[in-house]
Amino acid sequence: MRVLLVKPSPELRVAQRLQAGFLNLEPLELEIVAGGVAPEDDVRILDLGLEKKPQTAFEQTLREYRPDLIGFTGYSTNCRAINRMAECARHQRPGACIVVGGIHATLRPGDYRQDGIDAIVRGDGGTVIGEIIRCRKAGLALDSHPAVLAPANPDFERKSSEPIPTYPPLKDLPRPRRDLADRTRYFCVWTSPGERRPRTVFPRVASVRTSAGCPFRCSFCAIHHLMGGLYAQRTPEDVVAELAALDEDHIYFVDDEMFINARRALEIAELIAAHGIRKRYVSWARSDTIIAHPEVFRAWKAVGLDVVYVGIESMDATRLQEYEKRTTAAKNRQAAAILRETGIVLHAAFIVHPDFTVDEFRALEKTLKEFAPAEFTFTVLSPSPGTEFWESYRPRFICNPFLYNDCMHTILPTRLPLKRFYQHFGRVSALGLRMNPLRLNRVRIPLRELARAIVGGTRYVSALYTIYKDYPPETWRFSGGDWDEYIGKRKDGGDDEYC
Repeated sequence: MRVLLVKPSPELRVAQRLQAGFLNLEPLELEIVAGGVAPEDDVRILDLGLEKKPQTAFEQTLREYRPDLIGFTGYSTNCRAINRMAECARHQRPGACIVVGGIHATLRPGDYRQDGIDAIVRGDGGTVIGEIIRCRKAGLALDSHPAVLAPANPDFERKSSEPIPTYPPLKDLPRPRRDLADRTRYFCVWTSPGERRPRTVFPRVASVRTSAGCPFRCSFCAIHHLMGGLYAQRTPEDVVAELAALDEDHIYFVDDEMFINARRALEIAELIAAHGIRKRYVSWARSDTIIAHPEVFRAWKAVGLDVVYVGIESMDATRLQEYEKRTTAAKNRQAAAILRETGIVLHAAFIVHPDFTVDEFRALEKTLKEFAPAEFTFTVLSPSPGTEFWESYRPRFICNPFLYNDCMHTILPTRLPLKRFYQHFGRVSALGLRMNPLRLNRVRIPLRELARAIVGGTRYVSALYTIYKDYPPETWRFSGGDWDEYIGKRKDGGDDEYC
């Protein structure tokens, strides 16, 4: 059987420019799914984010490869595109089996209930794909597995409302088929602390997941709902074996938070040192984890940890309480100080609330100066499908809450006029780029890469300033504060119409 696994390209301009200029990670989720395909079957991965003309590349692949099974994965922002590609695939390959998985399919499988789709996977696909292929070959019902739903099943509504299947043990997940991706195309802008003449700031990067889930319940995050509160962890030995086998020297840990189990994190660092593995790392961590276990980060610094992403979110106590971060501004400052003393670059991630006033944007700008030099990123508060936040804010959506749910576009009313809101958002983002350690520490970047960084940063910030133009004109031209009147005039009937 020929199996084609497809990752959609981002539709919105900001995501495209972010991916082109700063961060483009391999499709690890599809590599893991591909690892679950039996050796006797042929499998390919099509990452449409790498294509200049995604739809053309997709249709050409269907014609030339003639897959028997086509699998899609995607976030909520990809829902509409996946449904359209499924229709296209059904037209070109009417006898093929079409399967959809990913976060949105797990949380809201009903959004993929259409004639062009044969099966919807909720949860991990790597341990399920083999069973789907077996059932397809044998002519059996695809939804015999508890993690698989069949849109044609009359009992679909009831089955889709059942709890998300329990995530399988991480030891049961197949090894990712990294050989199916073009390893030269995936990178991350890399800040090497203390290095004044780096060979490159755009290194090739491999993605590694050492754990899945998170024991915390931030109000804006769907991870707890996806995993049912489970925090699953791979053994240190298993993680280090994978690291040793990778060709890339730069590793991006895609865990939601890999340091929560401090003993395990320390064991991984010790094994890396014992095996003489010389690589560079970037990962996520919480402020309170850093404060509670500074020795872990000192150990990781010794084996190559360069950058730690920290969800600072806000320095305002009321905002932090709303986000249910279970941390404080003082802890954020303390964590930043520990990383600085340890020699690790802080990547501070902030949430901009749609309710921000001009004074709050100004306060955020002052906060950046307090944390600099550091890497900074900014997202707009966006409720995730499946969370309580989503349900509480649902009547207030001003646009398609799936297509625009990329954490850059607001799906909620802004206190400022939309255009003005994004002028301030662009300004604070530009200020954050100017406070990057590469710039403030006068790091000597190779000339070609310096030009690439300047062009990429300029294009990205320009897209942020003009995000409002991505919305329908009747949205961004709305300049008053009476969003209730605007929302009341919207013609969208319900969530089922957005995909």
